[in-house]
Amino acid sequence: MKNRIWILKLALVLILGLALVLGGCGGQQSAGDKQEFSYAMSGLYKPFNYKEGGQLTGFDVEIGAEIAKRMGMEANPVTNPWETIIQGLKAGKYDAIIGSMAITEERKEQVDFTRPYYRSGAQVFIAADNQEITTADDLKGKKIGVVKASTFRDVALEYTDDKNITGYDSDVIALQELPTGRIDAVITDQMVGFEAIKNGLKIKDVGEPLWVDEMAIPIMKDNTELLDKVNAALEEMIADGTYDTISEKWFGRSILGE
Repeated sequence: MKNRIWILKLALVLILGLALVLGGCGGQQSAGDKQEFSYAMSGLYKPFNYKEGGQLTGFDVEIGAEIAKRMGMEANPVTNPWETIIQGLKAGKYDAIIGSMAITEERKEQVDFTRPYYRSGAQVFIAADNQEITTADDLKGKKIGVVKASTFRDVALEYTDDKNITGYDSDVIALQELPTGRIDAVITDQMVGFEAIKNGLKIKDVGEPLWVDEMAIPIMKDNTELLDKVNAALEEMIADGTYDTISEKWFGRSILGE
C-alpha cells in the first residue's frame, strides 16, 4: 500500500514538473518573443551584402532588417553560396532571399517574387589600361568573368565560348582579376563595379548597360501569407521615405528606378 502511494506521489510530481516546463515555454512566447525572419544572401556582393568585422552589412541587409521590423519579427540575415541559394530556400533553410536576385522566368518557376525593390543594369568592366575593348561587340572571343549561377553568364555566352567564361564566387573577386590580365572583361551589376572603382580598383566601364534587371525578394512558392507581408512592408518603406534613406546611405541616390 505504501509503495502504491509513493508511486502515485512520484507520478504527480512528474506531471506537475512537466506542466511547469510546458507552461514556462508558453509563457516565454506570450511575453513578447519575436518570431525570426531569416533571409539569405551570398555575403560577397559589396555594397549590397558583405561582411565587415565579421558582421553582415550592406544595402540588402538593411532592407531585410527594416522589413522584419515592420512585420514585428527579429531579423536574421544568413549567408549561402549563390549557386545553391534557391535550393536552400526551397528546403526551408531560410524564409526569403534578400540578395540582389534578378527576376527571370526560369526562377519564377521555382519561387514567388515580391515586387521589385531595386533596378540596375548589367555592365561590362575592363582593366583601366585596356585599349582593345571599347564596345560590347569587342568581347567576341575574349575571356569574361561572371559570378557563378548568375544571369550575367547567359549574356557572356552571346559574345564568347563557354571555355572562355570563368565563374567566380563573388563579383568583387572577378573584378579584382581584371588588372592581373587573367580575364579581359567582367559582366556584373553596374553599381558593384562603380563601388569597386570608388574604392580604388583600376578598372573602367564600357558603353551603356547591356540590360536593366529588376531585383526582387524570392519567397517559397505558395507561401502567400509571407509574400503579402513582405510586399506590404516594402510598400510602406517606399511610401514613408525609409527606402530612400537606406538607398541614399549606400548609393547617394534612390536605386528603386520608378
